[in-house]
Amino acid sequence: MTLVGKKSFIIMTLLIPFLILIVGSIPVLMAYINSSADTSVTRIAVIDESGKYGAAFKNTPNYRFVIMQGDKKVNAHEFYKNAGESIDAVIVIPANVLDNQQATIYSENTIDQGTISMLTKCLDDTLARAKIASFNDPDLESKIEQSQINAEVKSIKWDEKGDEQEQSAQFASVLGMILSFFIYTFVLSYGAMIMNSVVEEKTNRIVEVIVSSCKPMELMMGKIIGVGLVGLTQFAIWAVLLSIGYLVLGLVAGGAMVATNPEAITAGMNLPGGTDMASSALSDVMTALAGINWLSLLGCFVIYFIGGYLLYASLFAGFGSAVDQASDSSQFTMPIIIIMIIALYAGIACMENPSGPMAVWCSIIPFTSPIVMMVRLPFDVPWWQLLLSIVLLYATALGCIWISARIYRTGILLYGKKRSFKEVLKWIK
Repeated sequence: MTLVGKKSFIIMTLLIPFLILIVGSIPVLMAYINSSADTSVTRIAVIDESGKYGAAFKNTPNYRFVIMQGDKKVNAHEFYKNAGESIDAVIVIPANVLDNQQATIYSENTIDQGTISMLTKCLDDTLARAKIASFNDPDLESKIEQSQINAEVKSIKWDEKGDEQEQSAQFASVLGMILSFFIYTFVLSYGAMIMNSVVEEKTNRIVEVIVSSCKPMELMMGKIIGVGLVGLTQFAIWAVLLSIGYLVLGLVAGGAMVATNPEAITAGMNLPGGTDMASSALSDVMTALAGINWLSLLGCFVIYFIGGYLLYASLFAGFGSAVDQASDSSQFTMPIIIIMIIALYAGIACMENPSGPMAVWCSIIPFTSPIVMMVRLPFDVPWWQLLLSIVLLYATALGCIWISARIYRTGILLYGKKRSFKEVLKWIK
């Protein structure tokens, strides 16, 4: 109640969804600003020893080319020195470039990757056309263009009644990874919060007064349950905010589709290619959102969040009682953090194949299942795997709570000495 009542908690709970949206848009915004604000001009001399491909380089707002064509080799360094400051770089296209497919750019300054990518694309397109022309087939280029087909595979899911529902595998993977990251972040942050609280009470000797009126086990579980309820409160608020956002997006998408093509709505047809692209993209997002079983997904999210939180928070509390100050806790917390990082990387690796052996085993092993299972859930996990994973997770969490309680009841009243894993094992025994 103290944590939830703080203004900082209320403000951050309401602001974090917007902050996530802002952080996600920063790379796009920075790329736009970088491209629009870039007014510098790079001047490049092109020494075309073949005399055929210099025309591949066209002037742009950021690049100016000076084409030097001929059948003789030119010393690039001497040419650069004689040009003075009128050019920034020299690219040499050898006479046999069509065979070795390589050109060289020279400069006294380091050439950025954007410039090299632009030059490479210009050469690739021109050499490809030259190679096609060398086959002496006037229709070959058009045949190749016609043969370049970008097929689209739509994912359709059948429900229990056999009705079809469109879904997006990419969206499901991203959603699962977002939920995994939420569990990772909050279990880690709230676990650290519990450990800091334990260390603070031990350092201030407050715990000596508290344990006179309650058992150490009750005190430890009170901390774990109280902070866990804070996390669930935050998630509940975010679920409400996201539901409102979902409804608003649905109304916007529907209104945009009606405004752009009302006949398509009444006739149940797809939007034609000439309609607004933004409305179509928004409609695709809403379709993908509708294809997710949100009740099942969010229910499992809460179950795994509670199980993973109990498992790791109890370890944080137990090991926190074994130290006198937070700076000494790294020897105990580092193994826990490493396990959580491994679980996060396993979840990322399982995005490509959520039904593979590694994904199945990592979603069953209790120390990785809260994170990895979130990646698999949007792809319909078999019920027996889900049940086995939950049973093992909560059984392991109860075991960790029992172990941590034995550490806690002994370590909470010991001061003035750094404890080793060997001593902690004695407390457990």
